[in-house]
Amino acid sequence: MTAVREHFGSRLGFILAAAGSAVGIGNLVAFPVAATKSGGGAFLLVYALFVFFICLPVMMAELALGRSSDKDPVGAYRTISKGSKLWSIPGWFALITPFMIAVFYLVVTVWVMGYLVETLFGNLDKLASQDFFIQFINTPQIFAYLVVLMLIINAILAMGVKDGIERAAKTLMPMLFVMLLGLVFFVLTLENAALGLKYYLVPDFSKIDGTVISKAMAQAFFSLSLGMGIMITYGSYMKKRDSIPGSSRAVAITDTLVAFTAGLLILPSIFHFNPQIDPSELSDSSAGMIFLFLPKIFLALQDSIGYVGASAVAGIFFFLVLVAAITSLVSIIEVPIATLRDERGMERKKAIYVIAAVQFVLAIACAVSFGMATWLTDFVQLAGVNKSFFDLIEIIFYDTILPLNGLLVCLFVIYKWKKANFDKELQEGDSDFAGSFSQKYVNFSLGTFIPLILLLIFINTVALKFFGYSFI
Repeated sequence: MTAVREHFGSRLGFILAAAGSAVGIGNLVAFPVAATKSGGGAFLLVYALFVFFICLPVMMAELALGRSSDKDPVGAYRTISKGSKLWSIPGWFALITPFMIAVFYLVVTVWVMGYLVETLFGNLDKLASQDFFIQFINTPQIFAYLVVLMLIINAILAMGVKDGIERAAKTLMPMLFVMLLGLVFFVLTLENAALGLKYYLVPDFSKIDGTVISKAMAQAFFSLSLGMGIMITYGSYMKKRDSIPGSSRAVAITDTLVAFTAGLLILPSIFHFNPQIDPSELSDSSAGMIFLFLPKIFLALQDSIGYVGASAVAGIFFFLVLVAAITSLVSIIEVPIATLRDERGMERKKAIYVIAAVQFVLAIACAVSFGMATWLTDFVQLAGVNKSFFDLIEIIFYDTILPLNGLLVCLFVIYKWKKANFDKELQEGDSDFAGSFSQKYVNFSLGTFIPLILLLIFINTVALKFFGYSFI
């Protein structure tokens, strides 16, 4: 027996929940780092173009699939394809992907929670030391943090779509943005902050090359939670009177605005810390930036605002990252929960227990793969380099499979579901979409160059991550 389908209580609730899914560690840290290392303003421009001309049509396609079928990703592909075994494969990909992404994302969020606690206890100087991170991630206390984190996330999920996910998003997302703006206004008053602002906002078009374009595309696609089954699931919770094109644009704008604002925080902070810094010195890794570099920046603030003031700024930042990570995890874990409810008729709480139990075991395996368990630390060799269990999950389910899932969505919507049915769903709740330029562009792009771009990204990622060769 299929569980009764829940729905968001309002369009604003959906937008904030979907934006909460999109806004995560990647927005608050990875985006500013990528912008810094890729020419500042030029990267911003390329990123924005990808968001609105490439990613937005894919988001509309995923939301339309979910709302039309009223199902989870597995059920959406099965229902619309009328039981096709071939087209059930993308549905399973869209289920397994968020399930496994949540596993390593839980571990990173645990680290953020630990850093927040250490900051609140006045240990910012410890966080800024070179060896603290490796010591911290190999201490037993991370398991206690994991339990606390999972209790918080599953408590939100247990309250359901309207009372849990939507209510949490309506509270946490505005709070995140207000606190982020407050932190930005403070940072912009610091000495040499203008240097970071100039570097971030003034384009250097000479820096645009194949690598920058590839990074901007990947950042935009991943930032909006595409290819994870999240938007298909959230689409199934939308009401027919809500506009999919309008809601998609609102989510994209909100997500981009948060990422842009995070850049206004981090770039001036970096240049305040070191006005002569070479952007190439920055780590490509979000984790490296959060746990190794930024604590040194926050500690350096004590020269102008004292140790307590510097600790307060660091605490606010780590709290922001924790909130962003929790909103993302809630949406990611909701996908397999929705599948168990739709496909197995489970009650919400039972589905939560099942998913949480499996993810808890896998998250522990990831957490101990940084030295605690040698066989998980050197789990596999890819492109001649030893990779941990944590690395393998991230490479397969975050780096590699997302563009493939996006490609399959495009092909399914245009060539299996057909444009006419897709258009009909988009016009439901938005009659003005019919015959508009947006309609023509979305249909054309999803059937032509967007799948080609996603295919090239997938092939290049496989070649790079598994064989150490890049076409770009």
